[in-house]
Amino acid sequence: MRRATKIGLTVAALAIACAAAGWALTSPNRLSAEELAALPEGNAAAGERIFWAGGCASCHAAPQASGEAMLQLAGGVELESAFGTFVAPNISSDPDHGIGGWTASDFANAVRRGVAPDGQHYYPAFPYTSYSRMSDRDVADLFAFMQTLPAAASDAPAHRVSFPFTVRRGIGLWKRLYLNEQPQVALSGASEEAVRGQYLVEALGHCGECHTPRAVTGGLETDRWLGGRPNITPAGDIANWSETDIAYYLESGFTPDFDSAGGRMAAVVRNMARLPAEDREAIAAYLKAVPPVESQAESEEAAD
Repeated sequence: MRRATKIGLTVAALAIACAAAGWALTSPNRLSAEELAALPEGNAAAGERIFWAGGCASCHAAPQASGEAMLQLAGGVELESAFGTFVAPNISSDPDHGIGGWTASDFANAVRRGVAPDGQHYYPAFPYTSYSRMSDRDVADLFAFMQTLPAAASDAPAHRVSFPFTVRRGIGLWKRLYLNEQPQVALSGASEEAVRGQYLVEALGHCGECHTPRAVTGGLETDRWLGGRPNITPAGDIANWSETDIAYYLESGFTPDFDSAGGRMAAVVRNMARLPAEDREAIAAYLKAVPPVESQAESEEAAD
């Protein structure tokens, strides 16, 4: 009886220890008090550039919105995935339905850590794994600009996901694998322009979220950075494009072969066209400087 009691107590202790470890590992990792204190006062005028570079309107404006309606961030765009359908929420300045009641600290934790003001994890359909690399200045400026935009007094539809993905606590473990602030690639000997482009692509533009293959867990396969479909590395689908070609495409949507951007890329071009020319040129310089990745189809043929 004593032996059975000891075994039972040992099992109970292990269960409690595992539960405590799991709770700790899945807990939200917010920015520190020191990091939040370092946030500067935001400049709304400067924040408009960050808004377009970050593609905020592409997901958070109403579906098919154009013109001034792009600044009405009521949400509603649906993002389909293997884990369910995620719906972009209202991030307008409305205090009840949007983020009008947030502080700059709330916004910084959401953008760079994927944590809501109430401590809940956001789904990584919100590309905070890229935004985690944003500078304090750009975070503050973006928040200041977004507070100037119209309020929308409505809620977007709920996400449509099934168990176990409804248990958001588990995202804490996923973040430990995929959320960091380090550059995705090392640019040895790259120009200052390419280095600036790296920030625009890897952080603000979050280009890798669409152009990098994903593992079954939904995380990016960073060893194939930007080598997805389409592959936008120097060995991929734009291998024959010059930096001028890339910059012009980002401004106009026209390829060197006189084709035009379609699908979600059309929205990206509308955003990129609002940036200064030097930003598009920096992006082009970075895309020519990243390590080449062989296209997946070519890799499969070589394996055969």
